[in-house]
Amino acid sequence: QVHPVESGGGSVQAGGSLRLSCSASEYIYSTYLMGWFRQAPGKKREAVAAIDIDDSISYADSVKGRFTLSKDNAKRTLYLQMDDLKPEDTAMYFCVAILPSLLPGPRLAERVVADPSTLDYGYWGQGTRVDVSS
Repeated sequence: QVHPVESGGGSVQAGGSLRLSCSASEYIYSTYLMGWFRQAPGKKREAVAAIDIDDSISYADSVKGRFTLSKDNAKRTLYLQMDDLKPEDTAMYFCVAILPSLLPGPRLAERVVADPSTLDYGYWGQGTRVDVSS
């Protein structure tokens, strides 16, 4: 298995919470930077959060303070806890895994979140839909 597998999307009202999960093979999980990005209809894709192999985490400004990235190493699973959801969070959410050597340099998680073009270097999951109603 190369591509991550997401789950956990759904429909909630504004202010609600959802937790997305992303599972990966042991090799991917332990070797690759992992993160989440989203894409809404008619909008550009946006990196949401990323965690590097040294566990450094970066969040997009739009989700800081509301979304939390975490890992369960025993389950090889990445979680995105989304609280205080807003209608503008509505999108398809994709888990991505990026081999760090393809984007050498420091602060990889920050660079991935800041530059969506870096997502082209990764393996994506099939996506999970999040709908937030007002």
